[in-house]
Amino acid sequence: MKKPGQDNRLWFGPIALLLFVAGTITIGQMTPGYSLVRQTVSELGEVGAPGRTAFTMLLCIIAASLLVYAGALVRSLHELGHTPVPAYLVSAMAISCAGVGVFSFPHPLHNVFGLSETLGLQAPLAAALVSRHDARAKQLTMFSTVMYILVLLAIAINLIPIIRPPALWVHLRPIFGLVQRSLFASWFTWSAGYALFLMRLNRDRHAR
Repeated sequence: MKKPGQDNRLWFGPIALLLFVAGTITIGQMTPGYSLVRQTVSELGEVGAPGRTAFTMLLCIIAASLLVYAGALVRSLHELGHTPVPAYLVSAMAISCAGVGVFSFPHPLHNVFGLSETLGLQAPLAAALVSRHDARAKQLTMFSTVMYILVLLAIAINLIPIIRPPALWVHLRPIFGLVQRSLFASWFTWSAGYALFLMRLNRDRHAR
């Protein structure tokens, strides 16, 4: 039975993480010669790839999960007396994910939606800021802060291929697939963890 104040839609945060990990690994195994270590996620769904349809469906399902999760965030944050900005940024990430999936590389809009993910990537920062003055949410704030630092580090590493400094690029190029995935892994891990922290915070609040 649903407990008072508990929104089970928050589980769609962890679900989105599991879908991303399991889905990209499975589609990668369906793609002959594909390497999770060397190649980017977008290559799974590029025009002509055998897993293109599956990849598009995967990202659209992840986007739908994030939208459901964002709806739960609005309610949970409102109940805690916090602004729902993190929920809006999660919704922005959902739209970006769907766009990346629907407009397969090399469609011009693929990169547009890819760049738009920058907005959604700020969700951990917003989460840390909206709860920073709430004594009940110290762990939640610390978690979001740490995860945002990891997101920033992942963004910095992913910018290296643009500059391509020889000393670094020679080491990153063979593992660029992992480098790119570090960004998605850090954000989706925050999404899942944030949901779990909110569920525990809501349980504690109603228990008191």
